[in-house]
Amino acid sequence: MDFDQLETFLAVARHSSFSRAAERRFRTQPAISSQIRALEEEVGAKLFDRSGGRVALTGAGKVFQEYTEQMLDSRRSMLTAVAEMERVPRGEIVVGANEGTCLHILPEVFAEFRKLYPEVGVQISRLERAKIMESINDNSVDFGVVSTPVDDKRLTTVNIHQDELVIIAAPQHSLSQMKQSTVADVAQFPLLLPRAGRTRDALDHLFEERRLKPRIAMELDSSELLKRFVAADVGVGFIARSNVSEDVRAGALAAILLADASIRRDLALVYRKDKALSRAAVRFIDIAVKIKQGQMAGV
Repeated sequence: MDFDQLETFLAVARHSSFSRAAERRFRTQPAISSQIRALEEEVGAKLFDRSGGRVALTGAGKVFQEYTEQMLDSRRSMLTAVAEMERVPRGEIVVGANEGTCLHILPEVFAEFRKLYPEVGVQISRLERAKIMESINDNSVDFGVVSTPVDDKRLTTVNIHQDELVIIAAPQHSLSQMKQSTVADVAQFPLLLPRAGRTRDALDHLFEERRLKPRIAMELDSSELLKRFVAADVGVGFIARSNVSEDVRAGALAAILLADASIRRDLALVYRKDKALSRAAVRFIDIAVKIKQGQMAGV
């Protein structure tokens, strides 16, 4: 028994005619008769009385009609409810991002998303880049926010943020009076560097390329700790410009441009190409692109 057979049954019952039911269902009359016979065999009772040149429901047919109408009404209600849920995002999304991105890049995106879609739960997995990539591939997050480029051909990337590294120093440090500084100048001071990651790799490559031996005072696995130690004048460091803008405005840190190098740190939303994103996840991506690219256009 399937829904097509039930629709055929109701067409015959409502029109009291196999031929008219065939017209309504765009079938041949033999096809309609075959479906009714199959139903009668399955329920074990005659559903129509075909005697006397007319078609009428039997007692069993009338009971069957009542339940069939309820069943098809429930099916339509179910499909409408599901379709409505698809139009209004619900459920939960899981986003993987590192500390700096969670604190300085995504707050406006999360706020706008929650305002528009309060029924959707948002879970944040605060991870470093390698773990974010691992989580994307094993489907434990819907998508991650990582620095580009992303070389994995299995993944889709949606660029949302452009950034660059700047030098940071305590307000009382001699570098803080300068608008720009060379890599060689910075290498003369004690340095606070990230312990690992794309930024550390880029800085190591830069010092090696310039044949400079940096004076590494501390290696830290937190961008917020790095800023706090720099503010305490333990040394100078490098960080993405967006991660320090509030501290500079507050006078807690000074940001100095690199005069003879440019280290980009652009970010993208990343997800598996074979992943069927929920409507909520798609809306989150749309909002992130609109807000972050709008901010860049206004710079």
